[in-house]
Amino acid sequence: MTLRAVIVGAVESTAVAIRAFAGSGWDLSLVVTLPPEKSARHSDYVDLQADAEKIGAGLFHTTQTNHPDTIAAVRAAQPDYIFVIGWSQICGPEFLAITPEKIIGYHPAALPRLRGRAAIAWTIVLDEKISAGSLFKMADGVDDGPLLEQSYFHIAPRETAQTLYDKHMVALDKMVKNALERLAQGNPEFRVQDESCATYAVRRTPADGLIDWRQSARQVDRLIRASGKPYPGAFTTVKDARLTIWEAHPVEPALAFHASPGQLLADDAEGLLVQTGAGQIRITNWSWEGEGRPAMHGIWGGKHG
Repeated sequence: MTLRAVIVGAVESTAVAIRAFAGSGWDLSLVVTLPPEKSARHSDYVDLQADAEKIGAGLFHTTQTNHPDTIAAVRAAQPDYIFVIGWSQICGPEFLAITPEKIIGYHPAALPRLRGRAAIAWTIVLDEKISAGSLFKMADGVDDGPLLEQSYFHIAPRETAQTLYDKHMVALDKMVKNALERLAQGNPEFRVQDESCATYAVRRTPADGLIDWRQSARQVDRLIRASGKPYPGAFTTVKDARLTIWEAHPVEPALAFHASPGQLLADDAEGLLVQTGAGQIRITNWSWEGEGRPAMHGIWGGKHG
């Protein structure tokens, strides 16, 4: 018997999951996603129309998972399973009741660690050494359902949001293909999460990219790497103009400067050299709202000592 599925999502991970259905023997009947005019809700938004058309799935645009029209559209597709991949809204009881015990969620973290929001950014900010992608059975809680698939990998010393994002996409492709095969066999095994190991990650907004120059060079560096593309970027202010930092690295060993945190020490062929609470950061790729180059005098704005 051919199993039918619906996918709900609006980002690159959703596109990866859609493509994984090709040749699986499943019927992906519907893709539920954001309308293009609401793309600003996700910095990594992807228009899924082409992927849906290629695999023969219908497309339903919505801004609310639990809206009656959304629930009616998903129910009309008569799915055996629903996959919620790349969607930040909570699925309410009525949505979960469409296919009880057969809604599979995705989270880019080694569940039960880092349940919640912005897991990729938090992985780098917290200096995690290992991460994983997780497919799990959705229920009433937050990312706490039993695990169907999990794929672990190491975090590189200079990992960025983009490189970590890419690693998750590779892992997700394999996990979805494995999950489809196991679910089609009719008796997949799920592994209950260990609650004693659970941690929770809170939502991050673009404002959380504001640099606190009182932190060490290594902490500032992690924030820059965690906040970069496909996310809005870490930033500071120079003469009330926003300066977004895309690439930087700590200077090691630290240079023997006596300077205040947030003070620009040098502007040369190697980039911008800035003092932090402990050590210096060399900025090599940035964008600035101001004119010319950032000023050499004064303390850079935002959070500083």
